[in-house]
Amino acid sequence: MVSPLARKKSSTLTEAELRIMDVLWEKGRASVKDVTEALATGEQPLAYNTVLTMLRILHQKKYANYLKEGRAFIYEPLVGKEQARQNVVSYLLNRFFDNSPSLLVQNLLDSEAVDASELEQLKQRIEDHGEVGQ
Repeated sequence: MVSPLARKKSSTLTEAELRIMDVLWEKGRASVKDVTEALATGEQPLAYNTVLTMLRILHQKKYANYLKEGRAFIYEPLVGKEQARQNVVSYLLNRFFDNSPSLLVQNLLDSEAVDASELEQLKQRIEDHGEVGQ
């Protein structure tokens, strides 16, 4: 029997998955070895088998695809970075903010330091959005 509190598989990216996707977004396509080597220079290098497992998970989540070239599997992103951001925002809106963009923005403004230039950019985006909606 599955516990009612068992963790559901997430459609968003974990921290480690995001690190791998960053490599794929940067390179366009890469083998498991390429990804492992790219992550070897960071603070927390990942083992080859870990990268392989996570790339398979990214394929299951439909964030990456692969093709076989010789003996190597070459992975490429199926989802762009902007789409991944939109997925996370949608998840946050649904899960924590009752699907209210306004509530999300209010929370950000209340809890984060936002400088004057960022506020001006947000104001401009809101004005532009209002003009498009008319």
